[in-house]
Amino acid sequence: MLSAARTQGSCPQCRLRLLNLFENGFVNLRHEPRQSFSRHTSSSVKALSSSRKNTPRFFSTTKRKSQNTQPAENGPRIDEIEITVRQAKHAFGDTLPKGYLNEEEYKLYERLYGAPLRETQPGDVGMPTSESIPEDLLDDPSKGTLLRETEDGQVEELVYETNAPPRDSKEPENLAEAAIALQGLPSEAGLSYISAVAKNQREYNALLKLQKDFESTSIRATEEEENDEEPLEEEEEEEDEEDESEPDATFEPLETRVHEYTKLGQWRTDPTTVHLPKADFVNPINKLLDRTDIKHVKEAAEKAFGGAGLPYSVATPEAKRNVPQKGVAMEAGHHKMSEIQADAYIATNLPGMYASVMSILVEIRKRLGSEWISKLMSRGNGEGPRVLDVGAGGAGLAAWQQVLQAEWELMSEGGKTPMREPPGKKTVVVGSNQLRERISRFLHNTTFLPRLPDYVHSGNNPNMLDAGDKPLPRKSFDIIIASHLLMPLKEGYQRKTLLNNLWEMLSPEGGVLIFMEKGHPRGFEVVADVRSSLLNEFIVSPTSDPQPEAIETEARREREPGMIVAPCTNHKKCPMYLTPGLSGGRKDFCHFSQRFIRPPFLQKVLGATHRNHEDIDFSFVAIQRGTLPNTTATTTPEQSGNVTDLAFKGYEKATEEPNPLSLPRNILPPLKRRGHVTLDLCTPAGKIERWTIPKSFSKKAYHDARKARWGDLWALGAKTRVPRPIRLGRGGPVPNDGGVRSRDAARGNKPRVIHLNADSSGIYSAQEKGRGRGPAGRRTKGGKKAQVEDLLKELKKDGFT
Repeated sequence: MLSAARTQGSCPQCRLRLLNLFENGFVNLRHEPRQSFSRHTSSSVKALSSSRKNTPRFFSTTKRKSQNTQPAENGPRIDEIEITVRQAKHAFGDTLPKGYLNEEEYKLYERLYGAPLRETQPGDVGMPTSESIPEDLLDDPSKGTLLRETEDGQVEELVYETNAPPRDSKEPENLAEAAIALQGLPSEAGLSYISAVAKNQREYNALLKLQKDFESTSIRATEEEENDEEPLEEEEEEEDEEDESEPDATFEPLETRVHEYTKLGQWRTDPTTVHLPKADFVNPINKLLDRTDIKHVKEAAEKAFGGAGLPYSVATPEAKRNVPQKGVAMEAGHHKMSEIQADAYIATNLPGMYASVMSILVEIRKRLGSEWISKLMSRGNGEGPRVLDVGAGGAGLAAWQQVLQAEWELMSEGGKTPMREPPGKKTVVVGSNQLRERISRFLHNTTFLPRLPDYVHSGNNPNMLDAGDKPLPRKSFDIIIASHLLMPLKEGYQRKTLLNNLWEMLSPEGGVLIFMEKGHPRGFEVVADVRSSLLNEFIVSPTSDPQPEAIETEARREREPGMIVAPCTNHKKCPMYLTPGLSGGRKDFCHFSQRFIRPPFLQKVLGATHRNHEDIDFSFVAIQRGTLPNTTATTTPEQSGNVTDLAFKGYEKATEEPNPLSLPRNILPPLKRRGHVTLDLCTPAGKIERWTIPKSFSKKAYHDARKARWGDLWALGAKTRVPRPIRLGRGGPVPNDGGVRSRDAARGNKPRVIHLNADSSGIYSAQEKGRGRGPAGRRTKGGKKAQVEDLLKELKKDGFT
């Protein structure tokens, strides 16, 4: 679009004519009549040349004709209109005061800038309001204020005095009288601002009117507010007199909206997503990995842990669920590990192990109470707890240190941070020198062992030939974290030897042994086998099932008092591991999940760009050996159907707090539907049941059920309960579990199908249906005929003729 304002190199007269053309739309142009010129007179030529010089030229498709276009003497010039419009745009921006421009000026304004957004307000032009002017300056017009920038780049306020007389301090009785008295609106501050900003008289008048309207409106609004507040105050006084005995309404915090017994059984950290400590864990590993290009670390990790996604590391990605189920490919106890392999190990395994152990320790602390850690810290005249990390490469000790530090701060007087670190001894088993050097950067005051001591084949054992006269000193630990140790051991006797060795190292005075494996069926089966061995051979629980007497009793092993701390609330046979050994096609297995924020180095190794968190699955069992001295022993209720029936009725209105070991646990994420919630629970009676909590059962129970999570203990009961079939694949003789392969396994071999050919004389031939594509039988002389004769003989024995 051609614009007069954008025409480059044009004189003011040409711009004026262009504007006239745009205003009139190239119409209503008066044309001069054609003039006749005589060629023989020189005066006419001179007149023609002079007329061409003085006559303006216009853009038109018609022939050029001379015309007399003289603007009106009284009307405004076009250039003045344009200057006025541009000044209005500069002064008021995208807004415009009402009636500021006339009709012609407004047309040009719309053509150049479009319609204004709205009518101008005081804040659009920076006018001072009552909020921006200090109260002392409003009361005293003899004082003013200026803003000055300091050397630091900040702004300081300077107050100066003027010769204006101060206002009378007496205030009128009401704001209506004040409005009548203040006929000299606007205020002094408004007048000073308008005088400094206005560039011409029209702009001054517009700003003056705008300030007057604003101040008068503010006075009326304040008067109305005061008039409205007076009756409200009277009503409030009456209400206070009537309801003096009733307390004020308060809003409950989010933590108290659930039932106290629901909160007691929650399985979760705080916050629910684990954040790895930066100063003590993430930053030291970052510095270690800065020495090596992350590309080399990624290549080494993919080579060691099964390729992209690292399926054979601690975590198992969703895209790699169908790969062979194996344990962690690289253990912390390996003695041969290169520099790049050590970097790959700490970058890929330690974050997931830290999150898993943190989740387990928080649950154990909830079940055993805060007294458990406080007694451990005061053990041995302040010696503190003794912790052994086997298999986690120091990640378990890092998680334990955070739990211990939090408990230590709670125990300190007045909630102040203690001056020294919490007491205790930490020990970790690391085989490689390269890995030991890296882990020592963030694990301080820690003892490193190259391998696990063997207390089964040495020490105080008179039956052994190599046993000395004096028993060798043994290490004893209050907490042993055995992470990802059993799956690499293929033979049963190797696992049994490791279990015996760790049990010998565990303190008989309330020591806690934690076994943890990957959260897939093979990992669960390993943990379940350890649980079964501990219940049958190592501990005696008041609620354990009676064990048959062994034919060959072990003289060295005596069952001691103990209990399962987590996750089981029963000491019976695991309902998901009724048949020992591997089970192909298993769909249901006991495992849990913990979300954590990936550190930057793990993000780079995985090549992740869409999310920075990860859910790690794990199976575990935690067992306590004996009880701590000077502590009340944890009571284990009788785990029978009566306890489950009480839990089904619910403890919503119970006055006494229920025992956590008498509550069922969520083994899967709750199924939340409209109007009801379904929970898959492992009951104290050792059965898997499905409980349904509709809204009609209890509003509180329904609310808490919708807030329940995987792993929580449930204490508010349900309306209906049914046994839940367990999908064990080929491994379990469980009737009616819903799986095709499991039904076939329970039924044994497939039934034999024999096709018979018969006539009036009886059966004359028989043929057995083949079983798939199995190996063909050996062909002999007259083989098929002999097979038919054998089938007929079998049928005759069964009564067929």
